[in-house]
Amino acid sequence: EAVRQLKHLGVRVAMLTGDSEDVARWVARELGIDEYFAQVLPAEKAEVVKKLQGRGESVAMVGDGINDAPALVTADVGIAIGAGTDVAIESADIVLVRNDPRDVVTVLALSRTSYRKMVQNLLWSTSYNAVAIPLAAGVLAPFGVVLAPAVGALLMSASTIIVAINALLLRRGTMSAA
Repeated sequence: EAVRQLKHLGVRVAMLTGDSEDVARWVARELGIDEYFAQVLPAEKAEVVKKLQGRGESVAMVGDGINDAPALVTADVGIAIGAGTDVAIESADIVLVRNDPRDVVTVLALSRTSYRKMVQNLLWSTSYNAVAIPLAAGVLAPFGVVLAPAVGALLMSASTIIVAINALLLRRGTMSAA
């Protein structure tokens, strides 16, 4: 289910495993995984991550063991399973509390939603400031348009409240995703 959901989000899924070619092929086919790397020694996992990055791809690595730590560090985003080893957990950027692959989907969805909120808030703030600061500075005063300081302060407060409310809406979306 996690692989299907990741694909639905536009993520290409690859598997790195120390298992044989036949086992890796079967597992990849059963799970609907796009690409697999079989018989990968622990020391080679980071090299496979670099190879994928060399193709211009952003790589998130999910792992739970000591053998995964170098690849977790090398990846653009390292995700450790919470039940994993201390080394893997310390090497990761994100630690999943549960041992559930669907949590990777939740993390990805949350990060994308957070990024969208950040962009929305930056666009609002920049647009507001691009208009309000010149008005408050009196740029349009020769044309009879003047923004009183009290009104400017009120509008700035309103802008801050709008940004805060928009950020709080992120919480509403994450509560339903959890």
